[in-house]
Amino acid sequence: MSQMTNEEKVKAASDWWSTSIIDVQRGAIGIRGYAIQDLIGKVSFPEMIWLMLKGDLPSRAQAQLLEAAMVPCVDHGPQAPSCAIARMAVTCGLPVNGALASAINALDDIHGGPAQRCMEIYNEIDAEAGADGDLLAATAAVLARSEKYMPGFGHRWHPIDPRVAPLFSLVDKAVADGTISGRFAAIGRAVEVVLKEKKGRTIPMNIDGVTAAIFCELGFPPELGRGIFILARSVGLLAHAWEQKQAGVRIKGPLPKEIPYTYTGPAPRELPER
Repeated sequence: MSQMTNEEKVKAASDWWSTSIIDVQRGAIGIRGYAIQDLIGKVSFPEMIWLMLKGDLPSRAQAQLLEAAMVPCVDHGPQAPSCAIARMAVTCGLPVNGALASAINALDDIHGGPAQRCMEIYNEIDAEAGADGDLLAATAAVLARSEKYMPGFGHRWHPIDPRVAPLFSLVDKAVADGTISGRFAAIGRAVEVVLKEKKGRTIPMNIDGVTAAIFCELGFPPELGRGIFILARSVGLLAHAWEQKQAGVRIKGPLPKEIPYTYTGPAPRELPER
C-alpha cells in the first residue's frame, strides 16, 4: 500500500464527512447554497424542512400542503404510547431532551410508522398500474398479496377520523391548481374502495392514509415520510413532557397506584428443600 502524502491525508480527512447539505466556514453558514442570513425571516419552517431534505426550496403551495399535513400529526393525547412515555420519563428525572429521545424511540412500525408502510403500498400500486393501468385492478392485486392489515385505514378511536376530510379538501385544491398530480390521492381512494369490497364494510382512511398520500404527492420517499411525522409529533411530545414536568410529580407509572395490575403467575407456594 503506497504511503499517502500530507495533502492526500488532509483531503481524505476533509472528505470523511462530505455533505451537500451545509457549508460552515468561519463567519459564514450556507445551507444548500443559500446564505443563512438570507433564509432567516424569509423561509418558513416547512420550507426549511423541504430545503434540507430535497436540496431546493419548494413552491409556496407545496410548502403549505406539507405544513397542513404536519399540523394534525402533532399530538393524539396522553394515552398514545409515545406521549405517555414522554410524561413518565420526566417524572423519573429526565430532562426534556431525554424524554423526547425516549418517546421518539417508540415511534416504530406499529406506533408512528403506519404512514411509511402505507406510502410503500401506494408506491407498489402506482408501479403495478403503470401510467395507463386500471388503478382499482392494480390496488386489488397489490392488496391481495399484502398483509391482512392495511395501514392508514380504520382507527381504534375514531369511526371517522376528523383530520382526513380537511386535508383531502386541501389535496383536491392542490390538484386543481396543479401543485400536485393527484395520482396518490386517487390511489388512496382506490384502496378505500377495494377494502370495502374485500371486507364488506367501509374502512375509512385515517390520518396516516391521507398524510401518506400527501407525502407521496410531494415526492418524499416512505422513510422520509416517517421522519416528517416524527418531526411533527415531537412538538406534542415536548408539550406533554413540559406540562408533566410542571406538575412536579415523581415516578409516575402507567397506572395510578390505587389500580392494581393483573397477576397471572403461580399461586403463593413454599420454596422446596434443596
